[in-house]
Amino acid sequence: MQAGEVMDGKIRIKGQLKFYMQWPLILTILLVIMDILVFTVNRRAGALVSIFIAAYILIVVFLYFHSRAVIMNELISFATQYGQVQKTLLKEFIVPYALLDYNGKILWMNDAFAALSGKNRRYRKSVTNLFPELTKDKLPRENEAEVTFQYEEKDYRAVMRPIPIQRLLEESGLIETEGHNDLTALYLFDETELNQYIRQKEDEKLVTGLLYLDNYEEALNSVEEVRRSLLVALIERKLNKYFGEVDGLIKKLEKDKFILVMRQRSLEELKKKRFNILEDVKTVNIGNDMAVTISIGIGINAPSYSQNYEYARIAIDLALGRGGDQVVIKDRDQMTYFGGKSQQMGKSTRVKARVKAHALREFMVSKDKVVVMGHKIPDVDSIGAGIGIYRAAKSLNKKTHIVVNNPTMSVRPIIQSFKDNPDYDENMFINSDEARDIVDDNTVVVVVDTNKPSYTECEDLLYMSKTIVVLDHHRQGSEVIQNAVLSYIEPYASSACEMVAEILQYFSDDIRIYNIEADALYSGIIIDTNNFTSKTGVRTFEAAAFLRRCGADVTRVRKMFRDDIQSYRAKAEAIRHVETYKGCFAIAVCPAEGVDSPTVVASQAANELLNIDSIKATFVLTDYQNKIYISARAIDEVNVQLIMERLGGGGHINMAGAQLPGATVEEAVSKLKITIDQMINEGDIVI
Repeated sequence: MQAGEVMDGKIRIKGQLKFYMQWPLILTILLVIMDILVFTVNRRAGALVSIFIAAYILIVVFLYFHSRAVIMNELISFATQYGQVQKTLLKEFIVPYALLDYNGKILWMNDAFAALSGKNRRYRKSVTNLFPELTKDKLPRENEAEVTFQYEEKDYRAVMRPIPIQRLLEESGLIETEGHNDLTALYLFDETELNQYIRQKEDEKLVTGLLYLDNYEEALNSVEEVRRSLLVALIERKLNKYFGEVDGLIKKLEKDKFILVMRQRSLEELKKKRFNILEDVKTVNIGNDMAVTISIGIGINAPSYSQNYEYARIAIDLALGRGGDQVVIKDRDQMTYFGGKSQQMGKSTRVKARVKAHALREFMVSKDKVVVMGHKIPDVDSIGAGIGIYRAAKSLNKKTHIVVNNPTMSVRPIIQSFKDNPDYDENMFINSDEARDIVDDNTVVVVVDTNKPSYTECEDLLYMSKTIVVLDHHRQGSEVIQNAVLSYIEPYASSACEMVAEILQYFSDDIRIYNIEADALYSGIIIDTNNFTSKTGVRTFEAAAFLRRCGADVTRVRKMFRDDIQSYRAKAEAIRHVETYKGCFAIAVCPAEGVDSPTVVASQAANELLNIDSIKATFVLTDYQNKIYISARAIDEVNVQLIMERLGGGGHINMAGAQLPGATVEEAVSKLKITIDQMINEGDIVI
């Protein structure tokens, strides 16, 4: 009993109430002391006070013992009514409430819970039968747990709190529990209206975007002068109409740049359409030989409007760095891509190459040392580009090194030719450990043939120097080298060697490129273009012609890259067991046993499989160093870069790759097929 305790058949008051009722008796002591003091002053007055104190004591004692039973009855009545009120309040509680046992079985429910579930209050089955989301494993054992779910088109949040029954029953001495017998209090909160307001708030959030015409000048130059204004007007009209249909606003900033503002819900509509404006704008044709393409960068969910604009600027830079003709959406640290199916047109002007060459020279002049590195498992293009940068730095009399950790079979002939040549330093090629000892703030670190920090030969070098230069021809992804002082990324270039060859032409007037260096650069172009049959443009042949004038020899290059018998057999084995998927995708597995550089052989096999009629894309997998390497190739109908990006890789439209650590070949093939199926269903691949 809350108000008293039962002892010897009687009910006694205890606690604060007992102490409160004893106060009159305690005050009597004070009155007696006062009476004694009065006696010392005046005896007659003391006697008079004694009479009144005696009367007071009699009255207090009488009231204490006479009223005690009445007070106890009132307390018992109050406790009974209070318990009944509690029970009634809990039963009629507006929030649906239920009590569950350890296994989730309903022991008791209030009226609101019964009305919500449509069950009688005597229903004693598992709560999972009513709400499938509330499974046994979701029940809390120590801390409070929450689960959100939908029931009858309404959103609910279930709050579950454990109730240790052991502690409740151990004081009674009547029941002994064994094992897990804890109860769970279940509360259901209807959050339908709250979620509706949250969604409405999200839909009304501001979205900022930037839209650029990728090839504005080139498209105008391909049409008659008198019709150029009409071409621009038609493009702007199509853009205004498209974004106006979703209540968006687009305004021109410059002749080929626009700012875009819309609501979040408008963006969701455009996502469902998969930004078909990318294809619609290409249909504008008034005699122009070149179709106009656009790139869009959008920033969302930033803490401020200005930060949203900064996100949009980063997104448009990434879209252009990936070759244009696509949409990039930056949501905090996440990137979403749409489009990017067409090959970017190469620009005939070399102004950008000249500007980058002069900037690179200025950085090298201001430092004492230059360290060049490519990507892990280096290929011919990576090594060739590194050798080109080595020649540029040596022309300025700078200490220069190229970081190579594990040279593959394909690049060993090139590296060995330099090591055997007395005209080159013994430490021209160094490993990562040696590079860490060399690099400091007085060093220029040049990264070639990759723009991802994790792909570089030694990522630590990127944080040991403040002067980082990136030269690459691969499309950018969400992972980029952030602290580069000079970034020259041209996805339309055939290879990093082509870009370096152009830079060398403007780097210095008196620079001299030796035959062996020209061979290395020329080899990189040949390998990445598959003997000038893939991804070649006017500037590719111009770079090759420049290298030929510098002494590059086709015969020497061909002899350098002949396969050994084991590699040739591995390539033939991969081709022999090729699987045709959906009638247009070739999937093969290249054996790695006995092969010095299986990833190189896999890429060669992928190129060979493109010669099969009706094949639109090829994928060759190889198990190497506890990873599954995928080499993907295409001609022009399928964008293999988008497929490889889904698998965590990247590359070009017609030449890409990915790495799957910790997977088996069978798992990798299955994952590749699932990815292809998803992209076909989403419309990213058309077969």
